[in-house]
Amino acid sequence: MKFIITQRRVEVEENIKEYAEKKLEKLEKYFNKDSTANLTFSELRESKILEVTVNHQGLYFRAEEQAKDYLTAIDNIVDILERQIRKHKTKLERRLREDAFKDAPAFEEQVEYDIIRKKSFDVNTFTVDEAILQMEMLGHKFFFFKNSEDLDNYSVVYIRDNGGYGIIVG
Repeated sequence: MKFIITQRRVEVEENIKEYAEKKLEKLEKYFNKDSTANLTFSELRESKILEVTVNHQGLYFRAEEQAKDYLTAIDNIVDILERQIRKHKTKLERRLREDAFKDAPAFEEQVEYDIIRKKSFDVNTFTVDEAILQMEMLGHKFFFFKNSEDLDNYSVVYIRDNGGYGIIVG
């Protein structure tokens, strides 16, 4: 597993980075060697925040933990990611390593919008069920993907306010 470490307005000691890598290597039994783990260290008041996103063949696993120290946050993150993988074990088996679980019309008026943030990402092909699973694992309220059941269309799955899921096909 490859590691990309980001420090936001904080300087993390080398031994903490090494500890995080060592603990996250425990997850290698689920992933291939070419998987990437992005670790982001930051602080908020007196709390230490660690965000980890693992990219495995276009499938993302994400966890965020806030603790009094980074060592506790690292331990908790590994537990969260393992629980996430185990919770969705049967749905993920075909995407993880094979032996991972052995053990509208345009308006005439031009309105200017203030774009605050722009995010780019690769659009992956998923079934609707895989897209919902991916959305849940990321902790997002919607997920954009190319529908493997209808390769001519892109789709968005989302969590409805009154419960359940919705899908937009375009």
